[in-house]
Amino acid sequence: MDTGLEQARTLFLEGVAHYEAGRWPQAEQKFAAALSLAPGRPSVLTNLGVVRLKLGRTEEALALLQEALAKEPDQAETLGHCATALAELGRTQEALAHFDRALALDPQPAALWMLRGTALRELARPQDAAASFREALARGGDRELLEYYLAGVEGGQVPPRPPRQYVEALFDRYALEFDDHLVQSLRYDAPPVLAGRLSAQGRRWRYALDLGCGTGLCGPFLRKLADRVSGVDLSGYMLERAAATKAYDDLQQADALEFLAGSRESFDLAMAADVFIYVGAVDELFARLAERMPAGGSFCFTVEESTDEDIALRPSLRYAHSEAYLRRLATENGFSVLAMERRPLREEERRPIPGLFAWLERR
Repeated sequence: MDTGLEQARTLFLEGVAHYEAGRWPQAEQKFAAALSLAPGRPSVLTNLGVVRLKLGRTEEALALLQEALAKEPDQAETLGHCATALAELGRTQEALAHFDRALALDPQPAALWMLRGTALRELARPQDAAASFREALARGGDRELLEYYLAGVEGGQVPPRPPRQYVEALFDRYALEFDDHLVQSLRYDAPPVLAGRLSAQGRRWRYALDLGCGTGLCGPFLRKLADRVSGVDLSGYMLERAAATKAYDDLQQADALEFLAGSRESFDLAMAADVFIYVGAVDELFARLAERMPAGGSFCFTVEESTDEDIALRPSLRYAHSEAYLRRLATENGFSVLAMERRPLREEERRPIPGLFAWLERR
């Protein structure tokens, strides 16, 4: 027996064990070593490609998966992974073609129907997307997640909040490129705009809370305004980036509402920049924050603006909120509205997204 191939097989199986345990770097090391001993082996190419997808190295992953497909073009699993890589790179039409090929070979995987639906949604084909999401449901896909997707493309009853796993996975995946994409590509400027009106008050706050802090874009601005700054976010990868800013005294991985419900701290400044678009109904969040904020405390935030419903779920799977809804929540929870300004929140396909910027004060 070829000792090199036997060693490659051992390394491959070790890589599979690491992969199944979620140890992506170790899995990559084993698969890469196996590939060096068995060059061009489709199974090794595919597995190395998949783990590099997990590690966010999408271009490298795609090259490996395409090499595997060149050798075995009718491997449904490889086609599905290749489609996923193409979708992550924004090559949505190509991704859709690969999803279709994979599902023609094996129509069973609910995950592929769901990913295909997402590609169709991004191609502005909501009816086709809904059909694909329903196929995923019929094949045992995650009901909560798929009903959320269906509400985004079909309308109807708006889910009060997104599935937690959706938000966490979205931002874990987005963490590495978040700042550059949001600020440079989408012309996002919420943190300096929110902080600018606060700074004009000429005061200093004792303890600031950055709700949904993400990678910490608000942190340096809050650091200039407050003696102590805390951040909370669902995504562990985002929090790693936030920690690197050195702007926070502490960071917590948690849902914002759960954090407020469990906290015994008092915050006299809270900021939520581009957060409520992933929250939905914010009634309870306002109430919990009011419990943690003394009279004279400041609360500022942004939302995408809804002009017809209190809360709307857009096809983008982001929530929008109406001015009337936000003003009502402010009044009900003991906040005065100091200012509410209409301005673009960011750009999407070079079109400005209408937003509301709000500054409240606890009575």
